[in-house]
Amino acid sequence: MSNPQDVITALRRTLVEKEREAANLQDKITELTTQLKLTPPPQVSAPATPVVDERVITVDDALVLQEVGLYEYHHPLENAEAYKVSLAALRSQIRDSVTDGDAIEVSKQFSFNNSLAQGRRLTGDLAKLMLRAYNAEAENCVRTIRAGNLITATRRLDKAAADIEKHGAIMQMRIAANYHGLRTQELELTADYLMKVQDEREAAREERERLKDERKAEQELANQRRLLDKEREHYRNLLDRVTNAAERDEAQQELERLDQAIADNDYRAANIRAGYVYVISNIGAFGPNVVKIGLTRRLEPLDRIRELSSASVPFPFDVHAIYFSDDAVTLENQLHQQFTELRLNHANPRREFFFATPAQVRDVLATKLGNLLEYTTEPEATQYFQSRHYWP
Repeated sequence: MSNPQDVITALRRTLVEKEREAANLQDKITELTTQLKLTPPPQVSAPATPVVDERVITVDDALVLQEVGLYEYHHPLENAEAYKVSLAALRSQIRDSVTDGDAIEVSKQFSFNNSLAQGRRLTGDLAKLMLRAYNAEAENCVRTIRAGNLITATRRLDKAAADIEKHGAIMQMRIAANYHGLRTQELELTADYLMKVQDEREAAREERERLKDERKAEQELANQRRLLDKEREHYRNLLDRVTNAAERDEAQQELERLDQAIADNDYRAANIRAGYVYVISNIGAFGPNVVKIGLTRRLEPLDRIRELSSASVPFPFDVHAIYFSDDAVTLENQLHQQFTELRLNHANPRREFFFATPAQVRDVLATKLGNLLEYTTEPEATQYFQSRHYWP
């Protein structure tokens, strides 16, 4: 049997190392991330087969995200509040496991100085120290977790449990599987919660944008209705005053035109699915083969496109098509579905940018609308082409 004092020293050293890692982890992550971003790749004559050390845990979130792809919820719940409730219940279970002594397992037959009683006291004290180290690692993982680094955090927690079992082998000391499962589930629920909060925040922002666009459309339609009513009243009064046949015919024609315009205006105001589907691009910001396919209910759709061309992008958008539809919502959804595999952002389907040329979108539109009277396939991109000469 190994010297118990050596075991105690090794276990205490492990505890110190874990607590130091927990205290300095965030600085290490920042340092490693900076190095990975700033250090140029070495020049080699031929690609070499990398040697993978399983003890090394990748901490660069960008690399981990590329490895795992889209985030998938481990415990799908309705909203962020439901995750908060589940996390509170889970943490209560974790506290109960510690209180009941079910968090860590250790041999009851380990003797010290030929005394089982002293051996139990020794293993009991060391078990508390090792559980403290494990929990410090677990809490640090929870504090630093984001939706993209769940795999890294889980691997770190697994390694902490494995290290404790390795160093405590002589005492058959290990973190209980059920307790480790609870703490792993805590990481998953925390990552799910953070992702749900992010999704809800993004959905709320986009809903605010949609409502803002609709309020502007409603305001524009209401102002337009007031102008049309005022103009109609003018021609109505004119028709009552004039006696010349030609002037009466002209006033009557204007009244008919205004009645039709008022009817169209009222229809637009009442039918929330009516609007303009637009196809735009920004070669200077996104390259030559990216388009945005969107929808606006604004009275003047170019106002919406000018808003999109604000200071958030370096160049204004080019318009390839603006098409009014009684059911613009369905038309927009059909176009999005047609190009769904070509999305730029697969994590957030509400983003409306696609890897497609304006000509490709025109061909799809033609199959749904028939002949297109006006469609521009080539972007003008005046500011972009004027600026390229000065780029470094």
